[in-house]
Amino acid sequence: MKLPGRAGLGSLAALWLLVLGSLLGLWIGLKRPREQERRFPAGTAGRGLPQEQRGWERCGPGAAAPARRPPGQGESRGAQKTFRALLTLPAAGDRGEPLEGPEEPAQSSQPEPRQRQNLEPGSREPLAREAPVDPASLVQGGIFWSRALEQQVPPGFDPQQAALWLETARAARVASLERGGCGRSSNRLARLSDGSRACVRYGINQEQIQGEALSYRLAQLLGIQQRLPPMALALVEARGRQWGQVRDELRGSHWAEGAVVSLTQWVDNLTDVVAPAPWRSEAGSGRRLQPLAAGELGGLTQSQLVELVQWTDLILFDYLTANFDRLVSNLFSLQWDPRVMHRATSNLHRAPNGGLVFIDNEAGLVHGYRLLSMWDKYNEPLLRSVCIFREATAQRVRDLHRLQNAASELLRLYRTHEPLSGRLGFLSEQQAQLLQGRIDFVYKHILHCKAMATSL
Repeated sequence: MKLPGRAGLGSLAALWLLVLGSLLGLWIGLKRPREQERRFPAGTAGRGLPQEQRGWERCGPGAAAPARRPPGQGESRGAQKTFRALLTLPAAGDRGEPLEGPEEPAQSSQPEPRQRQNLEPGSREPLAREAPVDPASLVQGGIFWSRALEQQVPPGFDPQQAALWLETARAARVASLERGGCGRSSNRLARLSDGSRACVRYGINQEQIQGEALSYRLAQLLGIQQRLPPMALALVEARGRQWGQVRDELRGSHWAEGAVVSLTQWVDNLTDVVAPAPWRSEAGSGRRLQPLAAGELGGLTQSQLVELVQWTDLILFDYLTANFDRLVSNLFSLQWDPRVMHRATSNLHRAPNGGLVFIDNEAGLVHGYRLLSMWDKYNEPLLRSVCIFREATAQRVRDLHRLQNAASELLRLYRTHEPLSGRLGFLSEQQAQLLQGRIDFVYKHILHCKAMATSL
């Protein structure tokens, strides 16, 4: 009788194991989609120019849209699962393997404010309190923002104050280095001996620091440098005068002795920026981006229009530098996050006065040009979606196209204003040609917009 009893207990145990296994399988099956969702977090995703000339010749109705640019010379290095992984692609002759450690929020020049305002772009009060502006007063010459509207744009970084900060930062000693608040885990927040603060960026490879420095000077060449925080280069020397007080912190940072880093002025109280409605609604719904023209401005409020003026400069700037680490990253993330266009835009913030601040431009020019074949399918449609421009910016583009001297003017500014320019070098001949080619493409696009406006 004992044998049947034991057999019965064995059968019962086997039955319980089968039930537990089924429940475990069901739980794992329910959990996997959530893990997959967490794997893709939301939202990851000058001098020397001729005097400005006011007319735009060859702008008749027959002007054609610029042809789509062929794929760039950069290589995509294979499909990537996440956008951020592309920032760690090493170039030939880089500093080695990417540094370990999680990527901090893409914000990068300061910690998150205590209260984030998630208002419509440019607004500091509910939109219901603002009346729409008459479209006839917004655009002149068919494609240029009116001077009256441009005068409403909040000022950015004052050139004289920026120059003074750069001089001070280059001469100051670094009193402390802290983790956090400046993006990548390899970066540090520095307190300088004069009491000011700066984000110190240590690139995964040299081309990222090059991109940051050259983008800052290209913004100067285009006349939009006031939208970028002042940025200077510094040489890491543990026993040198500037870094001697933080020798222990340098050892913990694993920075290479003699590396070139960038110092960017810290800005307090920045808030997130969401893409304006013209791009947010179209891209978010999967529709092709349509050109933003004068006829599309009806019903917009003053604060929305003031921010659009700044956005048109930003999109033109990011196309010229091939920067994929801003609005392009949001567009890329649409494939797994359909509401990403309603979330904060990477590396773009709003100052307390409402002005936009273009931060962390290290993906521009050198790194961006290497990956053109992957990212121009996002950057080019964004450029084509803009058919209203700041006239001063358009004139700079026209002059650089006419004289075919974009790279030489950029090099002149870089060498004149950056003492460590020789340490990093400049664009290669191929990259210089790419920059001029993109200047020419933007010029032709402006002509096309002018022709379209004239034909209406």
